[in-house]
Amino acid sequence: MKPIGLYLHIPFCDGKCPYCDFYSMRAGEDAKEAYTQALCRSVKMWGERTNRRPVDTVYFGGGTPVLLGASRLNRVLSAAGDAFRLLPDSEITLEANPAAALQTELEMLAEAGFNRISFGMQSAHEEELRFLGRRHTADDAQKAVQAAKQAGFRNISLDLMLGLQGQTVQKAEESVDYCAALGVQHVSAYLLKVEEGTPFAKRSLTLPEEEAQREIYLAVCRRLEHHGFRQYEISNFAKPGKESRHNLKYWNDEEYLGLGPAAHSFLDGRRFCYPRDLRSFQQGDGPAEDGTGGDFEEYAMLRLRLTAGLQESECRKRFGTGIPERMRAAAVPLEKAGLLRVGRDALALTPEGFLVSNSVIVYLLQSAESA
Repeated sequence: MKPIGLYLHIPFCDGKCPYCDFYSMRAGEDAKEAYTQALCRSVKMWGERTNRRPVDTVYFGGGTPVLLGASRLNRVLSAAGDAFRLLPDSEITLEANPAAALQTELEMLAEAGFNRISFGMQSAHEEELRFLGRRHTADDAQKAVQAAKQAGFRNISLDLMLGLQGQTVQKAEESVDYCAALGVQHVSAYLLKVEEGTPFAKRSLTLPEEEAQREIYLAVCRRLEHHGFRQYEISNFAKPGKESRHNLKYWNDEEYLGLGPAAHSFLDGRRFCYPRDLRSFQQGDGPAEDGTGGDFEEYAMLRLRLTAGLQESECRKRFGTGIPERMRAAAVPLEKAGLLRVGRDALALTPEGFLVSNSVIVYLLQSAESA
């Protein structure tokens, strides 16, 4: 059977950043131990339920997973290796806060099989980090990357946040240059989105105007390309061969299993998710159904997030038919506007198109539905 991805949610953080809407909380050692045991039980159960499906990507997200501690993280990874058929060349990723990355812990993780790490750097500028409520400095990020390299990690990613209060094109480019100088293999650069229910949503923020955000995003895309990072998704850039294999499963509409409170899954043609409730998960309550998945509309929506776009050959392989002709026709004026690349074999958004991706994708899908 085709390998699936395994996502493991670690819902613990030292504190909540004002922009964050992920499910996370503070926790003491007893709570972390109880959760580790519950997660290992869930991993074992799902391994049996799926008849030990092969797994080729494992992603520990959060929260701040590294706060669980190397010993517990390694126990969970070992449980995954026992429960599933973890392939020898699997990509095993850990999210980490630069301020919480300790040399000894990183060495233990690398020795156990973790081979990719993603640090939430967000910015190289102290005033931007303060605005975001981050508790680390740019220097902490540099030390964390160096520590990861010394521990044996050869696939390191950094997060950047764009469109911040007071941010200019120059400042954003300087953060890109800082990442490149650290010698990492991957950069994720996200435009700030103020989520409902977060502290930022309750504040009066002075964020860059839409045109300024556009200039920042496009400048960052160009700067990353200049440093050898190839854009492969709206917000993701990698050195050749260092794209996130796990996240590509999401965008290619492939199967994955998510375990932990708030974790989502797409398996055997259906989508389901666990409630945002730690106690419920630890008690062994199951996930809630979230409908079927994998149809053309969903596939096209996800594939159009990639620079490779929606490809004729892949559509035919998966659905038996190619890109709908009405969708192709609707794409022509968008190509003239610089938002799409239209070829015989694919439809793909440009960086300009990514800035208005939701509108473009909805328009294309509605055009296809009218066929």
